[in-house]
Amino acid sequence: MKLAVGDTAPNFTLLDQDNKSHSLKEYRGAWLLLYFYPKDNTEGCTKEACALRDDFMGFKKLDVKIVGVSIDNPKSHKKFADDYKLPFTLLADDKKEVVNLYGVWGEKSMYGKKYMGTLRTSFLIDPEGKIEKIYEAVKPADHSREVLEDLKTLI
Repeated sequence: MKLAVGDTAPNFTLLDQDNKSHSLKEYRGAWLLLYFYPKDNTEGCTKEACALRDDFMGFKKLDVKIVGVSIDNPKSHKKFADDYKLPFTLLADDKKEVVNLYGVWGEKSMYGKKYMGTLRTSFLIDPEGKIEKIYEAVKPADHSREVLEDLKTLI
């Protein structure tokens, strides 16, 4: 199932980098940037996470929460968050349930070799839990600023 703008964001429950359980429904009442990324401590994912970290106060001023999701486990997330001082929640989808639920698990290609992996995609979810915007094929270094610009017109 492919999600679309206007759909209700599917609920889920996953563990974060501190082994604390989080459900999507706990973010109701605030804007949420739910971003899916391929792997902790890789070049593109580090660029994206650090850009979000560097712009974090801009999101906070707008009362926008940021949650990252990858198929890495909580221990990997903990190291990634600590190494780069990430001030937001990282959720572990090591059973690949949520990446499938959101339609971001798909075929990728690197150096001509095809494989399955997480497609770098973000969902901007409004306070009522509806998907306001979907960002596909995200450019890691530019994504944070792009979302902040969009939020200026939405909030």
